[in-house]
Amino acid sequence: MKPISIGICGLGTVGYGSFSVIEKNGSEIARRLGREIVVSHIATRSIKEHQHIGEVKVSQDVMAVADDPEVDIVLELIGGYDLAKELVLRAISNGKHVVTANKALIAVHGNEIFSAASEKNVVVAYEAAVAGGIPIIKALREGLAANHIQWLAGIINGTGNFILSEMGDKGSEFANVLKQAQDLGYAEADPTFDVEGIDAAHKLTILAAIAFGIPLQFDKAYTEGISNITIEDIRYAEELGYRIKHLGIARKSEQGIELRVHPTLISQDTLIANVNGVMNAVMVQGDAVGPTLYYGAGAGAQATASAVVADVIDVARMMSSPENSVPALGFRQDSLSDLSILPINEIISAYYLRVVAKDKAGVLSDITEILGDFNINIEAVIQKEPRVHDVEQNLSVVILTDEIKESVMNTAIEKIEALNAIGGKVARIRMDRLED
Repeated sequence: MKPISIGICGLGTVGYGSFSVIEKNGSEIARRLGREIVVSHIATRSIKEHQHIGEVKVSQDVMAVADDPEVDIVLELIGGYDLAKELVLRAISNGKHVVTANKALIAVHGNEIFSAASEKNVVVAYEAAVAGGIPIIKALREGLAANHIQWLAGIINGTGNFILSEMGDKGSEFANVLKQAQDLGYAEADPTFDVEGIDAAHKLTILAAIAFGIPLQFDKAYTEGISNITIEDIRYAEELGYRIKHLGIARKSEQGIELRVHPTLISQDTLIANVNGVMNAVMVQGDAVGPTLYYGAGAGAQATASAVVADVIDVARMMSSPENSVPALGFRQDSLSDLSILPINEIISAYYLRVVAKDKAGVLSDITEILGDFNINIEAVIQKEPRVHDVEQNLSVVILTDEIKESVMNTAIEKIEALNAIGGKVARIRMDRLED
């Protein structure tokens, strides 16, 4: 049987990793597939000294791969939005299947791309776009297909998790740990996508669409970063039995879908609270299966290449039997739900509040009175005395509350910040028990 021909666009870390996995494990892949897979065309600006690709045809123009009549499957591994979108749509127009690791492309342009692929009866596979080598997309689309997914929550950005882990373990400030992450290659020179939650929001958008059968709606995801988290917040959270993790949370209710990325207090006893360093983990709650946890490397050449090549194998299997292909988002395109994404003001959450106040009588009672006026129940309180060298004699008051609507909490915080004894903004971190 004729080998399946692969065209790789982009020979960076993931591109060369994918080439290497296909070359190294070719015989094993052929045993699984019953057919050989070969890389016949690569588009790259340059080939680095350590990259050995043999006699494979090389072009500098990625469109040459999309237009190559010999190529059956195009691997889009160039990243970004515009050129990647043009490349993928060109490949689809030419009747080629596509495999991509580009979460931003899928989160922002996926609806258009999947529609075009459906019209041309080709597949766009994207397992590597979320959580690197963890097969979370396959788990949601296939392994959990019998379930109503109730919620999912994940550490889906390794850089942010590394920073919070190091801050907790070593007591280092955010800026110092960010510099360390950049030196180690975990964070980009411009770390905005990682530390402000944009990267995680791309991934969460994809997971939520698959879990709940809704269109991709990245523009409606609430995003909050970790740059304002302090050592004090991490220590106080631990004192109360919690850890701070930068989570992507999607939850389905009768009112709509919660789609939010933000720092979150979770119990130290929760499995996901003990996922540290650059590792990723996703918890999924299904009505039939209950809670499941998926853990592993969320980035890296070999881990991501593992997911890319697994997609290649799935597409190759589908080429032999097109009627058995899995829909792009796990649900038929004409069956996607129009359930709305809830604005962040409409969510209900428990809260961690840290208030810096002047050390004077009545401050705590004033704060608790305001919370009581808004029917916000207090679960725990810690009052920290002023530090020895604090000339202004400010104390910290840490409060854990029961669940309340975000809009109500916003108003209460405004009232607290207006008190004469309060110095600056109230630090607020949402809490989640990761339960039904």
